[in-house]
Amino acid sequence: MTKKLMAGIDLHSNNLFCGVVNAEGKKVFERKLPCDLPQVLKALAPFKNRLDTIAVESTYNWYWLVDGLQDAGYHTVLANPAGMEQYNGLKHSDDKSDAFFLAELLRLKILPTGYICERQLRSVRDLLRRRLMLVHKRTALILSLQSLHARTLGSRLSLGEAKVISVEEVEKNFAHPADRLISGLDVKLIGELSKSIKQIEKMVLATTRELPCYQVLQSLPGVGKILGLTITLETADVKRFATAGDYASYCRCVDTRRISNGKKKGENNGKCGNKYLAWAYVEAANFAQRYDLQCRQFYDRKSAKANKIVATKALACKLAKAAWHMMSEQTAYDPARMFPPAQRQPDSSDSAGVDLSPESRSRRKACQDGEQSPSQPAVFGPKTALRLLPSRALSSASARANIARAKVGKKSNLGTVTGNSGKGLAKKP
Repeated sequence: MTKKLMAGIDLHSNNLFCGVVNAEGKKVFERKLPCDLPQVLKALAPFKNRLDTIAVESTYNWYWLVDGLQDAGYHTVLANPAGMEQYNGLKHSDDKSDAFFLAELLRLKILPTGYICERQLRSVRDLLRRRLMLVHKRTALILSLQSLHARTLGSRLSLGEAKVISVEEVEKNFAHPADRLISGLDVKLIGELSKSIKQIEKMVLATTRELPCYQVLQSLPGVGKILGLTITLETADVKRFATAGDYASYCRCVDTRRISNGKKKGENNGKCGNKYLAWAYVEAANFAQRYDLQCRQFYDRKSAKANKIVATKALACKLAKAAWHMMSEQTAYDPARMFPPAQRQPDSSDSAGVDLSPESRSRRKACQDGEQSPSQPAVFGPKTALRLLPSRALSSASARANIARAKVGKKSNLGTVTGNSGKGLAKKP
């Protein structure tokens, strides 16, 4: 019976090391090769009929090697460096030991592997990532132009004006030739970057708009054209995630605390996952809590218990899990599944253990239904108002003054407590 061989390739920017082992773990072949596909195929040709799998280390430049090996008929997998670690007590290690370590893990069938995205979508995904880079550069130029305008002229240039102003108009505002030159160059570069960004969006949208996942994601709160494209291309095949929790973890939307005996002992790898999906869902959470009522109520409950950063991340996690179900089942967004009525939390005052009167509850409900302006103060007693004050506001002088007024109001049965947030809290007369 022909023994199967396993190969591991330790890949670098200008060379690679290939190691081949048999089913018993015995070293069969080892060689350092340049990053040249014909030479790699020539070196592996004597073992082609016996090679079962080739493991390639996932580095920034793995595309050419994995694609070339797959085209040549080799079964190739992508090794995940974050999921494998050699024994820390090793006194010596090099490219040779790393290559045979990959081959050994492959032989033992314990090699952690990464996902190899479809080539056509991979190129479009990389193009969309370049768009994000161009947006960052354009934002930096706009901020530079606004800063120059403010420190030279003493007035602020709005974002809309910075995007549409012409070179001639911006140069008229400055007297010094150096200021005119730099402002003109900023405007030119902003215009060129805007054209490039629109060109990229047009091409990516033409390629992706017919994908079923993109169409489904358009109904998710906070997700529009760009975020929908980002989530679709970065997720690729949603079936590679067994559960919604696995997908949320890949999106960096889960807790990374390391707990032992009920105590926090540190943090795990919070950067393990896709940074583009992490950005996309946080952006979606920020939009959702602004424009979707149920998302806003969820955000308010979380921010009342912790802080705004935790609340935003919690909402992003909820959106990521909802997106996994939507893409897996090819169904539109259903708010009843994301916020089930049976499990829906009461408002922030109820969660704080405050027992409101029926009149106060009806008034709060009217605010939520739009029958009453949310800016109108809700009716609370002094004791209730003290319990609703944010903890970080109690350290300020104004908060201490509010506490004193609340105590006075309790004795006189009259009074109003107003917190730092600007929302009035008045005692019912």
